[in-house]
Amino acid sequence: MPLISIVTPTFNEANNIEKLSIKIKEICDSNDINYEQIIIDNNSDDGTIDIIKKLTSQHKNIKAILNQSNFGHIKSPYYALLQSQGDATITMQSDFQSPPELIVEYYNKWISGSKVILGRRKKVSDSFFLKIIKSIYYNLICKISNHKMEKNITGEGLYDKSVISILKKINDPYPYMRGLVFELGFKIDFVDFDQPPRQRGVSKNSLYTLFDIGLLGVVKHSNILLRLMILFGFFLGTMSLLVATSFLIFKILFWDSFQLGLAPILIGFFGLTGIQIMIIGLIGEYISTVLIYSKNLPLVIEKERINF
Repeated sequence: MPLISIVTPTFNEANNIEKLSIKIKEICDSNDINYEQIIIDNNSDDGTIDIIKKLTSQHKNIKAILNQSNFGHIKSPYYALLQSQGDATITMQSDFQSPPELIVEYYNKWISGSKVILGRRKKVSDSFFLKIIKSIYYNLICKISNHKMEKNITGEGLYDKSVISILKKINDPYPYMRGLVFELGFKIDFVDFDQPPRQRGVSKNSLYTLFDIGLLGVVKHSNILLRLMILFGFFLGTMSLLVATSFLIFKILFWDSFQLGLAPILIGFFGLTGIQIMIIGLIGEYISTVLIYSKNLPLVIEKERINF
């Protein structure tokens, strides 16, 4: 039977990880799915690690990678994906907001020949304000991306081992998985689901982490903004030259009666300064990405691995 690796990242998920492991076992056993579970923990401090060690001692098909420190919600799951040895690997959150029942749907599509199957959220449990922000972002990234992308996905789903073998060759220290998978060019199938509200524990996402993910997607998978900055700078430069020339002509022709005025000068100064700061900040993000690559740091540093 083919082996399916199921990656479940954790950080302070003491209320969920054992229940999730039990549920995964029930689903896989009842559907004759040969599986291993890989739990990668970001140095939890709420007792999650003790529960993981208990699970690995009781079940040899549950493996664990314990990180030296918290390497973040982007790098840690991606690293575990690269460590999997299954014929296919499923990535899934540990907070039940990705229903474990999706395993069967992913598996059936994979057996039918699909190499990449992603979960696509049709209904989410976010607040109204957050839904609006995400909707705007997904529409933006789909329009400006250099590659065709899909809305309402997180990169979670099933990846065939042939896809993972290609990912292992890519030296990306800070991957944007939901964009990278489209860049590879594989045909992608989707499994739609409604995201249930979180029942136990607290979400690790904040506006900052969401902003981090969003900006990472823009910087890594689109150069349109850089080109728009060039066009915008050219437009502002042209307009500034025309306005300056007009003021000069009027001042020469009507020297005594024409007043330059303080308001337009201040408005123009602060307006252009704000635009310049925004553009410099965006360029800084691109430079920061290049710096991350140049450091060539590992995705994570392991403290311990169990049952590998």
